[in-house]
Amino acid sequence: MLNVMLWRAALLLLLAVLLWSFILLGRRFVERQRRAALAAPVLAADRQDEAGEASGPVRILLFSSAECQQCHRLQKPALRQVQAARGALVRVIEVDAPTEPQLTARYRVLTLPTTVVLDGQGKAQAVNYGFAPAGRLLAQIDSVLAQQQC
Repeated sequence: MLNVMLWRAALLLLLAVLLWSFILLGRRFVERQRRAALAAPVLAADRQDEAGEASGPVRILLFSSAECQQCHRLQKPALRQVQAARGALVRVIEVDAPTEPQLTARYRVLTLPTTVVLDGQGKAQAVNYGFAPAGRLLAQIDSVLAQQQC
């Protein structure tokens, strides 16, 4: 009886260690992808709007798709709150991820929605995989604006 309990305890411990290892590896993978996205080179298309004009101090790329329910039900309303709070300082650019594979690969989009906060020069300053609440986005925008004033 004691022997069986020890085997079960050992098996449970092994499973816990394996699960913890997978979680740790997953977090490291996501962090590497985020660092690579933040290091992405600035392209002229990111720095200008459709008219060729500079498009303001902060832009947010929203990667979504027609099928992404979380994008439409959660992320877009959060972005509307952000725009209401910061007005002309923020411009949201929606990117249909399935039809923009180069841009999606460039910013290492892992899931939808993904939001990328760009500074006035088009350099990525923050990448959010999954839903990003308005509060987090506002803090990221304020950080970008503070850096630009220095």
